Amino acid sequence: MRTLPTPIIIIIATLLSTWTPPAAAQPDQDELAALVEEHLPDSWSLLRETLSIPNDAHFEEHVEANVTWAERVFAERGFSVTRLETGGPPLLLAERTVAEPARTVLIYLQIDGQPVDHAKWSQENGYVPVLKRRAGEEWEEIPWDSLDRGFDPEWRVFARSASDAKGPAVMLLTALDALAAAGLEPAYDLKVIMDFEEELGSPHLPPALDVHRQALAADWLLIFDGPRHPSNRPTLTFGARGIVDLTLTVYGPRRPQHSGHYGNYAPNPAVRLAQLIASMKDDDGRVTIPGFYDGIELTDEVRAILARTPDDEAEIRRQIGIAAPDRVGGSYQESIQYPSLNVRGLAAAWVGDQARTIIPATATAEIDVRLVPESDAERLVGLIRDHVESRGYYLLDGREPTEEERMREARIASLTHFVNYGAFRTPYDSEVGRFLRRALERAFGDEPVLIRNSGGSIPIAPFVVKLGLPAVTVPAVNRDNNQHSPDENLRLGNHVEGVRMYLAVLTEPVELE
Repeated sequence: MRTLPTPIIIIIATLLSTWTPPAAAQPDQDELAALVEEHLPDSWSLLRETLSIPNDAHFEEHVEANVTWAERVFAERGFSVTRLETGGPPLLLAERTVAEPARTVLIYLQIDGQPVDHAKWSQENGYVPVLKRRAGEEWEEIPWDSLDRGFDPEWRVFARSASDAKGPAVMLLTALDALAAAGLEPAYDLKVIMDFEEELGSPHLPPALDVHRQALAADWLLIFDGPRHPSNRPTLTFGARGIVDLTLTVYGPRRPQHSGHYGNYAPNPAVRLAQLIASMKDDDGRVTIPGFYDGIELTDEVRAILARTPDDEAEIRRQIGIAAPDRVGGSYQESIQYPSLNVRGLAAAWVGDQARTIIPATATAEIDVRLVPESDAERLVGLIRDHVESRGYYLLDGREPTEEERMREARIASLTHFVNYGAFRTPYDSEVGRFLRRALERAFGDEPVLIRNSGGSIPIAPFVVKLGLPAVTVPAVNRDNNQHSPDENLRLGNHVEGVRMYLAVLTEPVELE
């Protein structure tokens, strides 16, 4: 038998080490669409089933019913399922392994939903899913068996959590069914973590991560949640801002005083609070507190990336009803790359029919600060405290002033804060970023919309920070879904494309680096 020369053996070994599965293991756009279509009848049934289970995390029976449902559906698909105790509602971990995993991928799903005020819905019960189609400016109910004859992508399912976020969970389950039917499996071990109290802010999640760190160990975190870009094109979001809540109270007289007797004499805390807040921002909406934006530098490369996000800013302004935006950044995308300081509520005495001719005793502002990865929460809070004190205020930590302090200090305020969660951002050109971009390009024939970071904050941030995982959100639902509000809905076209997208992710090979 003839032996191949050593250089030839080396070349063959090199080729084998970089070999990827044949095209048949990577369904193309048309094959993905066909696989999804085959499984839609079961997907509609599964969606209807899970949306019929109430899921308000304030109620233990709701939590238990949804945990039990999730245990069953993942076990039926070959996953080992474990309840991870948290001291509150459990997390549920579903795991499935492959013979030679290239990576371990952790997928996050939210299963709980906002409370439902059934009287505000345009159907009898927000937990009874209803299929509707557009009829002029209204939505009309149509029978569920209409789906037996096909569907219009513009039809919608109306129910609590249809979009936020049981819809994405059903999309993943349907993609797993299509994967099995095609005789395929991912190139990686799969872990799915399910959160049953996200709408409460996932208060038990951060400490649970310390306890269950090993069980949740992975290489990447994929977040299957949230709406797509307003264009409704396939979207990847690479980060989210964090959030800190602050309460600022300015004190005036011990109790409200007659504005005739004491006007021009007793300082008005509402006026002083307004002046104090106004001193924090300029007329263009930029924070004037020294150092607030330190560390944030938008390079030409970053600005070019942001400019590729296809925002219609005129339409954004039209939708929210403003003639001109603040000028923190040169565009919407640029503006959310900076930490923000927002007054989300003000209170002092009474208004409207309850208004009284008094000088109020206190005035309070509720403030939120959105964080970016370059900004430290405690540092920003410290800058705000320093600014308040620089305006001549004697600053308390969340308590009422004593009589001695009232007689000694001319200006008194109190400031408290709570850090909800931090910010995170994963680079576009990271391994997981390239992996997801390839998958979505294969599924839809075009590059997805890439969003550097969302303006909002999500409780999943502790996963990224504590577990040290690169994370990307893979949203699927329509943006106009009324999440958190009456008549929450899911567009059928988004559901179908979401299944295709998640199936593409499950069948995308991992290119080891």
